[in-house]
Amino acid sequence: MFKEKLSLVPHKPGSYQMKNSDGVIIYVGKAKDLKKRLSSYFRGTHTGKTAKMISEIADFTYIVASSELEAFIIEINLIKKYDPKYNILLKDDKTYPYIEYIKNPYPKLKVSRYTNIKKSENKKLFGPYPNAYAARKIVNLLNRIYPLKKCDSMPKEVCLYYHIGQCLGYCTKNYDHSKLEEMEKEILSFLNGNENVLKNRLLKKIEECSNNLNFEMALELKKDLDYVEIVLTKQKVELHDLVNRDILGYYLNNGYVSAQIFFIRNGKLVGGHNDIFPIVGELKEEIEEYLIKFYARHEIPKEIFLDELCDKELLSNMLNTTFTTPLKGKKKELLDMAFMNAKINLDNEMTLIEKDEERTEKANEELRELLNLEHLNRIDLFDNSNLFGDFSVSAMVVFKNGVPAKKEYRKFKISIDKNDDYNTMKEVLYRRYYRMLLEHLEKPDLIIVDGGINQINACKEIMQMLNLDIKICGLRKNDKHMTNDLIDGDTLEEIPLIKTSNVFHYLTRMQDEVHRFTINYHRQIRSKGSISSVLDNIDGIGEKRKKELIKKFGSVAKMKEAPTEELEKIIPKNIADNLKEYLNNINKK
Repeated sequence: MFKEKLSLVPHKPGSYQMKNSDGVIIYVGKAKDLKKRLSSYFRGTHTGKTAKMISEIADFTYIVASSELEAFIIEINLIKKYDPKYNILLKDDKTYPYIEYIKNPYPKLKVSRYTNIKKSENKKLFGPYPNAYAARKIVNLLNRIYPLKKCDSMPKEVCLYYHIGQCLGYCTKNYDHSKLEEMEKEILSFLNGNENVLKNRLLKKIEECSNNLNFEMALELKKDLDYVEIVLTKQKVELHDLVNRDILGYYLNNGYVSAQIFFIRNGKLVGGHNDIFPIVGELKEEIEEYLIKFYARHEIPKEIFLDELCDKELLSNMLNTTFTTPLKGKKKELLDMAFMNAKINLDNEMTLIEKDEERTEKANEELRELLNLEHLNRIDLFDNSNLFGDFSVSAMVVFKNGVPAKKEYRKFKISIDKNDDYNTMKEVLYRRYYRMLLEHLEKPDLIIVDGGINQINACKEIMQMLNLDIKICGLRKNDKHMTNDLIDGDTLEEIPLIKTSNVFHYLTRMQDEVHRFTINYHRQIRSKGSISSVLDNIDGIGEKRKKELIKKFGSVAKMKEAPTEELEKIIPKNIADNLKEYLNNINKK
């Protein structure tokens, strides 16, 4: 199919992009030799995710680069821009806590989590700490022992912390700077791995408390000392330096890769992180892409151990750190241990992965076949609801390849102030898909409305108005409020569903999700402190009026108690009447 186009591809490094029949980029890769790599996709047999991706390719494009490093940079930038469905998605992309030492204007310790690590001269990060409790305990302990700044504000005079010796009195600006320098030196030394600093400080304080007959405090400090012994010395790795390292091991089986990263901090194994993901490209490419994505959200250590597969020079240039392949000794044992853990994790999770695929991707594929669609990558679902017959709210949830895409979820403030599902649906759909056309957003393959023929007809009217050809279906519940019927938007006929099938459970899950999201929007509006959300639902109250109302009244309760005349000083009488009526109705619920 692509023989002629492939013949024109040069033997040069670059990034390539695979597209489906709608022109949507579904995969981005890089190659040292574009011609060889692209040709490999269209010859021989493929299995798993690779075969599925190839079956969807309708076209490909490529960008020639001057080097493999430049190709890698182009690849990463395109992945960030397009978020292709077949590139690595880190489902367990959680953040880990770090201990953060803030130097200026006053020394302070806290536990922080970052989605993106940014270096600063004013702060130092220590971690990550997979055990958040341990991180908090260490910070609390250091705050008790050292006179760091404890409060968030800057009081006009010294507080209790100063009088009990737990603060130098930074608010007076006349504190002892030599003590501050000594304290900072000890804290940073401890966080960099010198445990004796803290142990000696604790032993000294225990002795002082005992001499002053303060045995209760001495006992508390003894418990802290025991905790330091347990937490900071267990799992000690016998590497005789204090270099912060990460160790990557991986294991490939059945088209899935398990990546295991161990965190070595100050000579100690403090924890690890595991990700399991399917691959469609070369293993080397996928592991390199994984590392770039992982370290976009986590602190980059001074050194990373990994095997010979990946291009260490390329990764070093991208991440500005050292990549090493240990060949013997304790370091090699740690790398082997990471590989072993990666294999064990994948072996243990494989059954759950297969069940999850059955619930998601396979169910999505069965629904595609049931509706006779060419492809089914994205589904938009809509639900409308009313609060007490007034001030309608609507919501949209999105499923991509069988999985909720929560970043794509949307809430809608409706201008119609009466129970009119037909026109509410029209308004929401028009706003959503007019914006889609205007901003060139991703188009769904299927729209599902929560309701029957009335909602389907509203949807069809908007699709015709916007000249869009998108498959429409309706989901109708029975009198027990359970998913019952799938209605074809073209024929308005019910599509038979087997109640025990993957498709039925898939549709039920989607309908429950859109309903849950809408209900949560209601709860947010009705919450006592959610004055901004309440005002968002009153037609005629924009940002300026909302700010004035919040400034004057401060809460929903005070607005409700206020006479209408007070509200009219900020908003017109008809809007004030609507607001009062709405607040009274909320209270009746």
